[in-house]
Amino acid sequence: MQSLIIEGGTRLQGTLVASGSKNAALPILAATLLTSEACQLSRVPKLKDVSTMLTLLSSLGVQVTPTGPNCVAIDSGAATEAKAPYELVKTMRASILVLGPLLARFGRAEVSFPGGCAIGSRPVDLHISALEAMGAEIVTDGGYLIASANEGLCGADFRFSTVTVGGTENAMMAAALARGDTILRNAAREPEIVDLANFLNQMGAKVSGQGTDTICVTGVPALVGCSYSVMADRIEAGTYLVAAAATRGRVRLEGISGVMLGVVLEKLRECGATIREGDDWVELDMEGRRPRAVDVVTAPFPGFPTDMQAQFTALNTVAEGRARVTETIFENRLMQAREMERMGANIVIETDTAITAGKAVLQGAPVMASDLRASASLVIAGLVAEGETRIDRIYHIDRGYEDIEGKLQTLGANIRRVDG
Repeated sequence: MQSLIIEGGTRLQGTLVASGSKNAALPILAATLLTSEACQLSRVPKLKDVSTMLTLLSSLGVQVTPTGPNCVAIDSGAATEAKAPYELVKTMRASILVLGPLLARFGRAEVSFPGGCAIGSRPVDLHISALEAMGAEIVTDGGYLIASANEGLCGADFRFSTVTVGGTENAMMAAALARGDTILRNAAREPEIVDLANFLNQMGAKVSGQGTDTICVTGVPALVGCSYSVMADRIEAGTYLVAAAATRGRVRLEGISGVMLGVVLEKLRECGATIREGDDWVELDMEGRRPRAVDVVTAPFPGFPTDMQAQFTALNTVAEGRARVTETIFENRLMQAREMERMGANIVIETDTAITAGKAVLQGAPVMASDLRASASLVIAGLVAEGETRIDRIYHIDRGYEDIEGKLQTLGANIRRVDG
């Protein structure tokens, strides 16, 4: 099992190019099942989750062909299998995203209940309810969701009881081939939803309203292949900006717009960072200053993203003052706080809130990652700690960050990956 070894105390400085978005690439890859024609995808991040999705597509009969760095050709014309096996689905929650496309194209689907990070309950009932509203019959048997729509799916007017990114994506993809019009109300508004809608429209779908809480989809008989570039990863970009702020450094990210980062940039400005931005770049400079503590409350987009909560918790442990970080999306997503306490962080957990009293510096220690974003927060803590920090179970971080140690080394960090 691999670990990351970090010798902290170096201010991050330099320039990085933003990777393609994991959270956009996964539904886009699933959406290629909607057409029998080939799709050419670029800016596909090289991540464990992406590899798992590609393996899952291959198991369904899809031809997957790498065509260059971060580029892949997906040909679903030969896809015949409509069963997503437990062995693959158990490792990644996003595997549930093949349910809608398989059902819409083949009229049937069998998908194992998904796995992924242990950050609390993330039920699929909203996915099921939306597909049932379109005429699907779905039962559970032996740990599988077994869905059928023998007469095809029909458009529906459906309101999600709770905002759900995955549920919105599954419903959008299914509606693309359904008969008639579908209206999805209380839909998720994330940029990744917009990217999926843009991809579907490039394939010939008729999707509108993406980026708002009401998405309209007019079903079409068939979709076609296309070429598409995945959007930049706003969570990866935000992570490196927070790392720069925590280490009192300066980092420029190219290939991403500050508009995509939204409230994350607002919070970084609040912590004392000087932010400059252009059409496709963002730069953060702490000018050597220690960051100020900032309060954070997670919320669905355009609110503060839950995927950035752990990183700001790490920032607050070395910031001036006290702060409260409140998690409202997932009930078990403050687990990284216990590991940070091993590094000397002053953190008190009250239900769903982490209360921090910042220290000038943390102490290196052996710690263990519990999930993807917690892994990133421990890397940030290690970068600002005195001495050596060893982070175990880093397979979590490989699910969402492409070559994180290589990128941090580019910025001057003393970090390396070791076996055993």
